Amino acid sequence: MLNPWRLRLLGLLDSLGTVRAVAETLHMSPSTVSQQLAVLETETHSRLIERSGRRVRLTRTGIALARRGREILAQIAEAEAELRALNDEPIGTVRLGVFQSAIYTLAVPAAARLADSHPHLHVELIESEPHESGAALRSGEVDVIVTTTDYVKFPWDRDLEVVPLGTDPVVLVLPPDHPLARRRVIDLAACAEETWACDRPGSYMAELTQRLCHESGFEPRVACRFSNCLLLLQHVESGRSVALLPALAVPPGTPVVTRELSTPVHRNVAIVRRREAGPRAAVDAVVETLLDHPDIPALSAPGSAGHR
Repeated sequence: MLNPWRLRLLGLLDSLGTVRAVAETLHMSPSTVSQQLAVLETETHSRLIERSGRRVRLTRTGIALARRGREILAQIAEAEAELRALNDEPIGTVRLGVFQSAIYTLAVPAAARLADSHPHLHVELIESEPHESGAALRSGEVDVIVTTTDYVKFPWDRDLEVVPLGTDPVVLVLPPDHPLARRRVIDLAACAEETWACDRPGSYMAELTQRLCHESGFEPRVACRFSNCLLLLQHVESGRSVALLPALAVPPGTPVVTRELSTPVHRNVAIVRRREAGPRAAVDAVVETLLDHPDIPALSAPGSAGHR
């Protein structure tokens, strides 16, 4: 009989590409992963992996079993959920990956409403930026994510269901006494001589900032790189930098000034989940609650704004 745990290891190897990546995802040693995959080969009487030096790759049989295994695991999860969820009551844990600027505006209020409406459902919130969340969803580290569909490196797949959530504008963030703060709308070219606060290299906002600055004819001179939006806002507040941020990332009352760009830029925000054999009551409840959010001034309805 096939072991579900070993099927998951094979599926992760298919998605992530290396034994080391699988081991790091599951907090195991590479040797343990290799041993379990070897046991799976014995169980199936099939050669699932080809070894070339220190690298491995799946055989045709391995690829077929990995993909069928994902279907089997989804069916097992669905069956377990059905057994636990009497009368369709959402129950269990849903791991929700959310980019930082949507955690306190969207995810925390949703989790609080779910705690009241579905007391047997536990939502685990996990900070997961757009350059991280796609892989986490594909590998099973999270069950559903809030991300942006604008991130070109997102691993889109037919196995994923995308539910539009809304759009928020990308704004220029300035110190309160900055000369440009007197303008209502700003051409980014006016910031060519400014010093910039940016996100980590390779992140969605770092790449967007660099692209927009390049399109405006200059290379941004970076003073700091913070993954924490509050640290970035504090640096701008101190008068040492300017920044581009989604409007959701600037809480009301923050002592900075935000201004629209002369060429508007918007971020498309969406909920993404894995397609599975049937409805999962717990994930469905989380998605429905995220969609049924109270008014958030920075977040417009899907399709109400264009993007670049």
